[in-house]
Amino acid sequence: MIPGFDRRRKFADLSEQEILALAISSEEDDARIYRMFAEGLRADFAGSAAVFEGMAKEEDEHRRQLIALHQKRFGETIPLVRREHVSGFFARTPVWLVENLGLDRMRSEARAMEQTAERFYRAAATKTSDAETRRLLGDLAAAEAGHDNTAQELADKHLDPNTIEAEDDEAHRQFILTWVQPGLAGLMDGSVSTLAPIFAAAFATGDTWNTFLIGLAASVGAGISMGFTEAASDDGQISGRGSPIKRGFASGIMTTLGGLGHALPYLIPDFWTATTIAILVVFVELWAIAWIQNRFMQTPFFRATLQVVIGGALVLAAGILIGSG
Repeated sequence: MIPGFDRRRKFADLSEQEILALAISSEEDDARIYRMFAEGLRADFAGSAAVFEGMAKEEDEHRRQLIALHQKRFGETIPLVRREHVSGFFARTPVWLVENLGLDRMRSEARAMEQTAERFYRAAATKTSDAETRRLLGDLAAAEAGHDNTAQELADKHLDPNTIEAEDDEAHRQFILTWVQPGLAGLMDGSVSTLAPIFAAAFATGDTWNTFLIGLAASVGAGISMGFTEAASDDGQISGRGSPIKRGFASGIMTTLGGLGHALPYLIPDFWTATTIAILVVFVELWAIAWIQNRFMQTPFFRATLQVVIGGALVLAAGILIGSG
C-alpha cells in the first residue's frame, strides 16, 4: 500500500449487497465479542456472563434475519466485507484484548457497541431503495437502540440485588489484588528503600547531578527488580490475584516512581534547595502511602502512619547520617 493512501472503500460507495454483507459480518463479530465477555466472566461473575450470553443470542438472531434477506435478494454467496474494509467505519475492541477488560469496562464497551450499531443501521437504511431491506435495517436500528431494555430485562432475570452486590464486591477485590496491592508494595519499596542511598550520596558528595544519577539508577533498578519479582512470584491461578503481567507492571512502575519522586529535585543545581525539596517530597510520598493503606487496605490510619511515616523518617535519617559521616 502506498504510504498515506487509504485503499479502503467509502461507506457511501457500498452497494446494497455489500451493506448487507457488512451488517452480517458485524453481527457475527459482536456476537463473538459478547461470548468472549461471557466466557471471561463465567468463573467469577456468572450472572453477568448470562447477560452477555443472552445479548450474543440477540446478535445471532439479527445475523440470521440479515442472511435470510441476502439469500432472497442476492443469492447464497455473501461478499466478504468487514469493518476494516470500510473507511471511517466504527471499530470494535479486538477479541484478543477482551481478557484484559474488567467487568465495568465490559459493560461500558457493550453500551458503546450498541450505540454505534444503531447509527450504522440508520445510515444503512437511508442507502437502500428496497422496501423490505429498508424495513429490516430500520427494525435492527430500533432493536440496537432498545438493547438497553433487553440488557435490563436479562439483568433482572439473572442479576438479583444480592448477585449484583456480590459481583461488585468481587470486582473491587480483583482491583485491589491486581492493581492496588502490588502498586502499593512497589510505591513503599521505591519510596523507602531508595531513601538511604540517595540521601547518603547527596550528603557524602554534595553534588546534585551525581546524586540524581544515583537516584535514577536506584529507582529504575528497583522498579525492574520489583516488577519481575511480582510477576514471577504468583501466576494468579490459585491465589486469584489476577494477571501476573498486570501486577508486575503495577509494582515496577510504582517502585520507579516512588524513588524518582525524591531523586528528581536533585536536577536543581543548588544543593540545599534540592535537598529541602527532596525531603518535602519524601514526606508527601510517605503520607500518600499511609492514605492509600487506609483507603484501600482498611489499615487504621494511625497504624499506617506509624509504620510508614516513622519508618521512612528513620531510613531518611540513616541515609543523611551515613552520608554526613
